Amino acid sequence: MSPIRLDLTMRLAQELGLLDGADITVASSGLIPDETLALVHSAEYIAAVHAASDDDTPDETRGLGTEDNPSFPGMHEASSRMVASTVDAAMAVWRGEAEHAINLAGGMHHAMPEGAAGFCIYNDAAVAIKLLQQAGARRVLYVDLDAHHGDGVERAFWNDPDVLTLSIHQSGATLFPGTGYPTDIGGPDAQGTAVNIALPARTESGEWLRALHAVLPEVARAFQPDIIVSQHGCDAHSLDTLSDLRVSIDAQRQGAALVHDLAHELCGGKWLALGGGGYSVVDVVPIMWTHVLSLVVHQEVECAVHTPTQWRQYIRQYLDHSPPETMGDDWGPASYRDWGRGYDPQSDIDRAVRATRTAVFPHLGVDLSYEI
Repeated sequence: MSPIRLDLTMRLAQELGLLDGADITVASSGLIPDETLALVHSAEYIAAVHAASDDDTPDETRGLGTEDNPSFPGMHEASSRMVASTVDAAMAVWRGEAEHAINLAGGMHHAMPEGAAGFCIYNDAAVAIKLLQQAGARRVLYVDLDAHHGDGVERAFWNDPDVLTLSIHQSGATLFPGTGYPTDIGGPDAQGTAVNIALPARTESGEWLRALHAVLPEVARAFQPDIIVSQHGCDAHSLDTLSDLRVSIDAQRQGAALVHDLAHELCGGKWLALGGGGYSVVDVVPIMWTHVLSLVVHQEVECAVHTPTQWRQYIRQYLDHSPPETMGDDWGPASYRDWGRGYDPQSDIDRAVRATRTAVFPHLGVDLSYEI
């Protein structure tokens, strides 16, 4: 989670000219009030974060001072700014001040009401969605492309029929946080609004795209959201050490492009993109997040484009690391077989996808009769 991920991404975006448009605003944010954090987190937990931040007082029962979430001076302030940035971006989109917005420091999807988890202190996505609802959003679609299940956001809206959370991730049977199974479909008042595509380890690019396209478009069209919030953790890449997926930069770029296109199709372009996981901090994260940013500013960058010379020199000089030469992988363009071309019962991927479709689609009024 080193801030070098953000530094390298913004340097790359700047040197590619993605931040130069007259209609592009790079904005800063202050702190979010504790009472706003309390829309998602308990007062006791917020107080514990303050104590860990101010006095280095651990509270392992609330996940603070642990290996995943070590306490440090200013932890509350840093985490609060991450939430404030996501909230400000969400409100700018909702009010029509921006068509799209992005906060790459956000996407802290594991934070729970009563505790920190998985490197996440406050759940910025959940807080922003709560405020979008207060501002008049009737239906919010949250899409999580991180390799890990978006459990904290799902938990926050488990029984809320007006927020649909969709997460595509490595199965909880083999990866943290151990949740997010196809049969997890929401609370009694919100059946079908928790959508989980749980993939086997070693899922590759085309398989990942096949799974995403087999579920997300039909779910989104059935739900008809007013705004889309998406999390773009890029730890599904084969170079990432914290998952066992093998999804290329180009495939993840296509996944982000699908979310972008659905925002234009369904909700007048209202789209907020967030960062998230990603631990190949030089070779993958800045490249992938720059692709997401390029979609936000409608200046898409091809994977074959060479990374700027000055950016590569910075990495060699200050990080003593061989930098990526292009905006993609050596794997070439990712392609997939459309779900409409048939289901393969021998495929682990297809069985996982079908489990999700079978569990969720009937609750959303999506017809499955043609494939049963």
